[in-house]
Amino acid sequence: MSRVLLFLVLTSVWAAAELKQWRIDPAHSAAHFSVRHMMVANVRGHFGKMSGTAAWDPKDLSKASVEVTIDVNSIDTREPKRDAHLKSADFFDAANYPTITFKSKRVERAGEGRLRLIGDLTLRGVTREVVFDVEGPSQEVPGPRGARIGATATTRINRKDFGMTWNRVLDAGGVVVGDEVQITVDVELIEVRPGSG
Repeated sequence: MSRVLLFLVLTSVWAAAELKQWRIDPAHSAAHFSVRHMMVANVRGHFGKMSGTAAWDPKDLSKASVEVTIDVNSIDTREPKRDAHLKSADFFDAANYPTITFKSKRVERAGEGRLRLIGDLTLRGVTREVVFDVEGPSQEVPGPRGARIGATATTRINRKDFGMTWNRVLDAGGVVVGDEVQITVDVELIEVRPGSG
């Protein structure tokens, strides 16, 4: 009986060791977006400040989890007046909703080196389920402060689903801002070692 118990304990410890904890390296991560402007070209921008954590066991995706927080006020489209408008109540309403959050529900395999990340995106106080197509994670690269991995996740949302309904009709037809927004999140994660805080 004691051998069985020892086997169960060792198996449990081994399984726990496989589930590594990671944190986002904000200096090497960003969330990018692209939206159609005046029906003729795409305008791109990014959020420079983000944080978050992930738990990852490549042998058991049911244990995987991801949580991300993005600082709305770190938006940058290379045009200060446009950035100010995007922070206003017409769009992100940063004064009342200073963060965008994502919390995963499940992770699925989607082919060699690819995953599907399903979870809740909360934007401007509205929460909706979204699906990210993920390239990665990469192979682990050893480092003095812990291993590193990276991944790129993409999805598309309709901004009106999150209460961003502002627009203006053009004299020649069409509108100033498209409804569909392409989102790309590039993350580099650092392994959280026991006792590292």
